[in-house]
Amino acid sequence: MRIDVALVHYPVVNRHGETIGSAVTNLDLHDIARAGRTYGVGTYWVITPFQEQRELAEQIVGHWTRGYGGSVNPDRSDALALITVCASYAEALAGATEKFGERPFVLATCAKEQANTLEYAEVRERLNRETPVLLLFGTAWGLSPELLAAVDGVLPPLRGTTGFNHLSVRSAAAIILDRLLGERSGAMQAL
Repeated sequence: MRIDVALVHYPVVNRHGETIGSAVTNLDLHDIARAGRTYGVGTYWVITPFQEQRELAEQIVGHWTRGYGGSVNPDRSDALALITVCASYAEALAGATEKFGERPFVLATCAKEQANTLEYAEVRERLNRETPVLLLFGTAWGLSPELLAAVDGVLPPLRGTTGFNHLSVRSAAAIILDRLLGERSGAMQAL
């Protein structure tokens, strides 16, 4: 399977629907990297246009891959080694295209139904055919409408059993990676 994930900090929206840039968090770096390593993700792109935020992310990754943290916790080092920090979606897309040798199928996630929603089974089929995929996760209140309109498809929203629908991006990434790449029972294949 050829799949990369990207955590987008810009362009995303705030609670009022305005396009903003959000802050990099230590938890997102660690937890999505660990989920990515568990499910065989190639590269975990962390996208932020803010130089200070890129430096912070690089410092955290460096601590766990080249610094003391990596020497005391090699599993964490192995997971965080997936991370490549970049300044823009275009940079991540170019990097994934170069790595795969072709433009990946760009897939987004969103908490709201979109016109170009694809079912998990269709995406798993693409992955089984070795179609490269770049899977975008948004921070803050989600990816901007402009970015959602530019992707090749969007996964269905995750839905619980209550009206509450505000998972952390770390939780959503783990659930979605499991639905796409995890060991599934026959019942899960229908998702």
